[in-house]
Amino acid sequence: MEKQNIFDLSFCTLCPHECGVNRHTQTGYCNVGANPMVSSIFPHRGEEPVISGEKGICNVFFAHCNLQCIFCQNYQISRNNSLVNNWLTNTSIIVDEIKRILDTGISILGFVSPSHQVAQMVEIINALNESGYKPITVYNSNGYDKVETLKKLEGIVDVYLPDLKYYNNNLALRYSGVSDYFQVASNAIKEMYRQKGSSLIVNNEGLAEFGLIIRHLVLPGHAEDSINLLNFLAEEVSPKLHVSLMSQYYPPAKLLLPAELSQHVGINEYRKVVDVLENHGFRGWVQDLESNQYYHPDFESNTPFTD
Repeated sequence: MEKQNIFDLSFCTLCPHECGVNRHTQTGYCNVGANPMVSSIFPHRGEEPVISGEKGICNVFFAHCNLQCIFCQNYQISRNNSLVNNWLTNTSIIVDEIKRILDTGISILGFVSPSHQVAQMVEIINALNESGYKPITVYNSNGYDKVETLKKLEGIVDVYLPDLKYYNNNLALRYSGVSDYFQVASNAIKEMYRQKGSSLIVNNEGLAEFGLIIRHLVLPGHAEDSINLLNFLAEEVSPKLHVSLMSQYYPPAKLLLPAELSQHVGINEYRKVVDVLENHGFRGWVQDLESNQYYHPDFESNTPFTD
């Protein structure tokens, strides 16, 4: 029996924007209708070791986003005013491509920027399950997620991989266009933590099967904001969380950015953040400072990332 999608797009309130539009006939903030809008599907080996392992993860990159970060490294696909003719909008074609990659031996499936396409994500998962495919599913979001939506994903998502971008809402407004990021994202993190706790369960291949990993990208000039976020996680959620601290920020050449974002993260400011991370005793990963030289995706290529 075909599963019923648990999300209703006829009055869309799935993400914190709560546009209330009928996505079968119109679009809201994200400019995505009822059909999926996928820019790329490919194996990716550049994730945390427990996410990609040796074979990589099959990542589904959804197009458009419910945040519009001015520094987005995926700007070619995340801008809501962009549209590329070869983006995938047919669920059957998307599912077939995922199955083709899973058939190579990859067992973990990541959905990147799913917050505005949660209904489409569940439809894809249901179709895979009905075909006998049950990969480990990873929900890789920007953290701007609605708690009520996340509650419906309990038992569907195996691993949550959210960003936690800002502590200071003034930064969120300036860089990502929303004034309530910290309140929304912190509540989302707490809901993910309620579902998964701080333990990260891995299988015999060392791949995460169940859990929560929080990513934080350190921005140049804003080490104190990063430190405030880490203090919040330790004091208000758990110091036993798995945190992936990232230094890979770089200013994309085609973006017009303010002066403070037109540079890389400095070694001294990054070291301050790493020290706080280690002092709290978080588990997880710390990116090398040189990572800003390697993660420069080009979504006009068939292989956006050079692994």
